[in-house]
Amino acid sequence: MKLHLSPSENHAYLAARTVQSLAYDGGDVVKWQRRLRRKLRELIGDMPAERAELRPRTIWRRTGPLETIEKIVFTTEPRSDVPAYVCLPKGVEPPYTFMICLQGHSTGMHNSIAVQRDDNTRPCRVPGGRDFGLGCMRRGIAALCIEQRSFGERRELTQKRKATDGCHDAVMHALMLGRTLMGERVYDVDRGIDYLASRGDADMNRIGVMGNSGGGTISVFSAALLPRLAFAMPSCYFCTFRDSIMSIYHCSDNYVPGLLKYAEMPDVLGLFAPKPVVIVAGRDDPIFPIAATRRAFKDLQRIYAACGAKDRCRLVVGNGGHRFYPGKAWPLMLEQIAQCSES
Repeated sequence: MKLHLSPSENHAYLAARTVQSLAYDGGDVVKWQRRLRRKLRELIGDMPAERAELRPRTIWRRTGPLETIEKIVFTTEPRSDVPAYVCLPKGVEPPYTFMICLQGHSTGMHNSIAVQRDDNTRPCRVPGGRDFGLGCMRRGIAALCIEQRSFGERRELTQKRKATDGCHDAVMHALMLGRTLMGERVYDVDRGIDYLASRGDADMNRIGVMGNSGGGTISVFSAALLPRLAFAMPSCYFCTFRDSIMSIYHCSDNYVPGLLKYAEMPDVLGLFAPKPVVIVAGRDDPIFPIAATRRAFKDLQRIYAACGAKDRCRLVVGNGGHRFYPGKAWPLMLEQIAQCSES
């Protein structure tokens, strides 16, 4: 007699038999999006009732031959400050097209401009194409590179016992408060858009979001929930929940209570349709399997096709693992941005 003692066996059984009650069913896309977005906002947890004063402060500013980079801090809610780099390309006149850049589980946002975390005057090597801020400026795009909660300069420093999962304490505390860390990170992106609006040099009709891994996660959920975003480029996250975070070990920050009962990942990103999205994946990514990513992409294409915008939904697959592929991804994104500018 075989015994099933592992909780994961039971969860896998349940996941395989769960039918998403708010999955896109081929009907009116706008009505479907309205229903699912309302439920997703509920599941992702409480948000602050009032928006705190941003109070942006400059930490340092430097000007190079091709760019100006300013390190700032702004406040999203009480006792929650966000460090960020504002990267402006030389030779480009405002209003700027901006990309909000999000690093994943790494040493932090400093990778976006290839400097050391604890000494921003010293350069560092950034593997995997994750120098997002520099990549934006090379292509005439401005960037707001923000530090996500629990990463880099916002890593947990107050708990006496440090968990091996750097997000664990924040995830658990958020749940006890009726929140999710996912929702808090999306809220920080929303406040980043508020900051860009306050500057006066951003084209508010051309703001995008991009990131790899944990940055790709928040790119997807921000695209789904924040209407001011115009385009998105999530990397090494888009897949199915069943084949990724429900079957392979992942950090606790990936989970939204109850979500699988209502939607799969293509449904979540389908809330962004018909706006342009370039999805980036690695052929050999061990934690977001490419076969499942391709299946999920077909489901997403179906939603975009229903919106009459199938050409605005693109998939790039790099010949490698869990990283960003700028040489393949950026030409498609620049094409989409150009079309946004023309319309």
